[in-house]
Amino acid sequence: MERRMWLVAAGLAVVVGSWHTAAGRWGSALLTLAVLLTTAWLMSPWRGGRSGATYAQVQDLPEAERRVVVYWRPGCMYCERLRRRLGRAGRDAVWVDIWQDDDAAAFVRSVNEGNETVPTVVLDGVPHTNPDPSSVRLALTR
Repeated sequence: MERRMWLVAAGLAVVVGSWHTAAGRWGSALLTLAVLLTTAWLMSPWRGGRSGATYAQVQDLPEAERRVVVYWRPGCMYCERLRRRLGRAGRDAVWVDIWQDDDAAAFVRSVNEGNETVPTVVLDGVPHTNPDPSSVRLALTR
């Protein structure tokens, strides 16, 4: 699903850019292209810094390797905020995309009163909805 969103955004950028260019509005075409491609990149699964683990894979990990599990989805500004605030330390967390894994989405709903609220971060077995990034960073450094 994510790849399709990325490709649709990239295709839309090309179409809109072509339309503006044909109308002689080069500045507008470049701005539109930059905005749409940036949005596509932010939602892209190829962006890096995230592992593509599934809920089942997380459950199979030894407890020591799943101290910090982040359930997220593309396009979520709170997930992006958490990722940015964690910096390099965020690479030590296990990241699970709830839009790519139905079991992960079901888990998130089970701990959030039926809502798919992300980021949902499991710290040492205890789920936290949209936690303060400093508490997540502290858990990653222990």
